[in-house]
Amino acid sequence: MFGSPMEIALVVGAAVLLFGADKLPKLARSLGNAKKEFMVGQAEADVAAERAKEEARKAAEAEKPTGTTTTTTTP
Repeated sequence: MFGSPMEIALVVGAAVLLFGADKLPKLARSLGNAKKEFMVGQAEADVAAERAKEEARKAAEAEKPTGTTTTTTTP
């Protein structure tokens, strides 16, 4: 993301000037909590998608013919 230590120092310095040194820990904590909530939500969505996929597979198998076919002929 950043190439050199100088770029990192500039970004940190700009953050200190914009937000103040006392608000940076609160900002970092908020970002960490947001990331954690996002990851939990993503995991829940993955579980729900897997469950829906399994239900769709079972429904497709239930609709398959069992091997006995009936043919009708039209005169």
